[in-house]
Amino acid sequence: VSAGGRRGPGSRRCCAVLRVLVLQAAWALAGGQVRYSVPEEAKAGTVVGRLAQDLGLEAGEAEARRLRLVAQGRRASVEVSGASGALLVSSRLDREELCGKSAPCALRLEVLLERPLRVFHVQLEVTDINDNAPIFPAARKNLSIAELSLPGSRFPLEGASDADIGANAQLSYTLSPSEHFSVDLQKLNDGNMEPELVLTKSLDRETIPVHRLVLTATDGGRPSLTGTMELVISVVDANDNAPQFNQSVYKVQLPENATKDTLVMRVNATDSDEGINSEVTYAVTNFIPPSGRDVISINPKTGEIRLTGALDFEEVNVFNLRIEARDQGTPSLSGHCRVLLEVLDVNDNAPEVWVTSLSVPVPEDASVGTVVALLSVSDRDSGANGRVRCWVWPAAPFGLEATFAGSYSLVLREALDRERVSEYEVEVRAEDGGAPALGARRGLRVPVSDVNDNAPLFAQAVYTVLARENNAAGAELARLWARDPDEAGNGRVSYSVWEGAAGGVGAAAGSGWRAASSYVSVDAESGRVWALQPLDYEELQVLQFEVRAVDAGEPPLCGNATVQLFVLDENDNAPALLPPAASSSSSSFVVAKIRAVDADSGYNAWLRYELWEPRAKGPFRVGLYSGEVSTARPLDEADGARHTLLIVVRDHGEPARSATATLSVSLLEANEAALAAGSSSASSGSRSALGVDVGGAAASAATNVWLVVAICAVSSLFLLALVLYGASRWAPRAAVLSGPGPTTLVCASEVGSWSYSQRHSRSLCVADGAAKSDLMVFSPNFPPPPPGAAPKDTQPEPSALLHTVSASSFVPFLLILIRSLGISCLNGVQFPRFNDVGYLAGV
Repeated sequence: VSAGGRRGPGSRRCCAVLRVLVLQAAWALAGGQVRYSVPEEAKAGTVVGRLAQDLGLEAGEAEARRLRLVAQGRRASVEVSGASGALLVSSRLDREELCGKSAPCALRLEVLLERPLRVFHVQLEVTDINDNAPIFPAARKNLSIAELSLPGSRFPLEGASDADIGANAQLSYTLSPSEHFSVDLQKLNDGNMEPELVLTKSLDRETIPVHRLVLTATDGGRPSLTGTMELVISVVDANDNAPQFNQSVYKVQLPENATKDTLVMRVNATDSDEGINSEVTYAVTNFIPPSGRDVISINPKTGEIRLTGALDFEEVNVFNLRIEARDQGTPSLSGHCRVLLEVLDVNDNAPEVWVTSLSVPVPEDASVGTVVALLSVSDRDSGANGRVRCWVWPAAPFGLEATFAGSYSLVLREALDRERVSEYEVEVRAEDGGAPALGARRGLRVPVSDVNDNAPLFAQAVYTVLARENNAAGAELARLWARDPDEAGNGRVSYSVWEGAAGGVGAAAGSGWRAASSYVSVDAESGRVWALQPLDYEELQVLQFEVRAVDAGEPPLCGNATVQLFVLDENDNAPALLPPAASSSSSSFVVAKIRAVDADSGYNAWLRYELWEPRAKGPFRVGLYSGEVSTARPLDEADGARHTLLIVVRDHGEPARSATATLSVSLLEANEAALAAGSSSASSGSRSALGVDVGGAAASAATNVWLVVAICAVSSLFLLALVLYGASRWAPRAAVLSGPGPTTLVCASEVGSWSYSQRHSRSLCVADGAAKSDLMVFSPNFPPPPPGAAPKDTQPEPSALLHTVSASSFVPFLLILIRSLGISCLNGVQFPRFNDVGYLAGV
């Protein structure tokens, strides 16, 4: 400090440094918080404090380090000047708006300083000024004081309020001059003062009916502010007249669908008194019935009667109310009247349908007119709204009959059939006569019980079954299924073989007739047909019997089906040799003829002959199908005088069966041969056979023409058969042929099979053997079981037992045609005769 009182630059810098140190120490001691105070209503721009300086910032540092306030929700009424760093008032400060009656009113601000970042807390206290005058709750208050009130009577008044605090809010009251009234203050428990109006002199309504006074409230501020309220005091006359209604009984009607708050009516009572003695209030003193309290109310001031709930004609159709009108006099007086409210019916109730009795299930043989159910129908409405008409839907097979008012019978109008409809969903409908009409529905489930009125029915009248011979005992042949649409026991079917006039066995000649039950049996539950013993085609070719299906109803019903069982031949018989016979050929080269017969049929009986011994090129040969033993070449002396031939006879079965024959041939000289020729028809080999061989060759050449013709004809048939076969390949095929269709004869062989439409058989004779009939095989026609059938109704495909028909071989046709032309041998090859071609069944 200079002597002259001036400070040099050095001293000022020292002072500044010292001031910063002092401020920093003060800041540390104060916990980093600065406090300012500003009066409310300060003008915008008023400096609250030098914030930058108080925070120890140099000039210009506040702007460089971006000193600013951080907003905290409510808009701040202060801001920081960027240049000077001072805290300024930015908008109007209203302490009552910021803090209400709270004291002190302190605002907490956050100040942000960057580079480095620091946060400071600033507390700004807003001090109160007397800027609010006392305010009464109302500018005017009306008081009614009876003219008979005694002096000294007190009447509480509502005091004024002041938004300021402290002395600025301490109020005092004064009353305008009056000889009848004064004001007095009463201290309340919370410390506030409440004014009371005190009657100082008796009132006289006839002299002054109304007193108008002004109550003034003054606060303790400097300068003080005041508020006023006008007191209008009415002098109440003495109560000497009771209220009077203009009618003693009021009648009104309302529909029951009237909504809540509907005005029923308005009653009015008058009082000739004045003031409070003429003020009337209304009340309902009696409800008949008492439930009227829940639906009807009256406005105590206006006398308006309104609905507070819903009306229901079906519960209450008339309400009787007693109304009282009472004035406010002391003592109060009252008058009375009655109100009759009649409720009008509205069609707001739908008919109701009840089932009082239900007799189900209904047997399907129930007679027309049978009562199924009893019903009761009602409607809570009255008049046309309560008149109900009823009907049943659908209209068949049931109908409604009215027994008496509100009661109906559901009766059967048509015959029932459980197999067609097993259950009915019936709906009883009711409709009243209101406008608009209301209806109701009641559903009934009427099941139909079964009666045994359906006999078991097979899918077809005749079943064709194919079975191979030598089948095992107990093997399944087929399964039959009969449908019975009845249920439970009435539809439970059992099967049996029925021995009737049509049941029998087609057996071999001389075997007679035997009962079908000795061959087959039927499972009672499944309908499975099984063999009791192995079948023998040579004994039995066709077995026809009937299967009876009987249900378990009372009485039981039955159905029949015919089963035609055709036995298919198996190669179970070897060829049997017959006594030799002389050759029918005129050729001298034929030595002998081997004859054999096979008890089987068809392809299994087609025989062929083979020369086993000698195996070298001997002088003899045997016809493949004719069995004729002939010379293969001219004989000479080197061939020897005696030959033993071993001939094997085989059939065409699978596996093939065979038999052997031994033939001894003795060679004779020419003269011996001539003598032998004269005494017997046996032929032996000699040199003269050469001439006969030439003659046979000439005959063979003559027949070649017929062979060419036959080959051309067979080729044409072959082409036609190819076309038919191709068409059959594209057609849908099944393992089991179904449908009634015509009966078909089926013949099978190892080279194929073919069929004829004729349903007959012819006897075949082989040499001198006994005649036999080939098997007539008919295509099976089992129907498939219906979809979704129960396990007992299933019908498996007996693929192991049934065979389909195909046409894939043409060799038999060629043989038939050649033989039909009379050609038995060509170039030394002997063609088989018809009875040798065993697979030609049925011819």
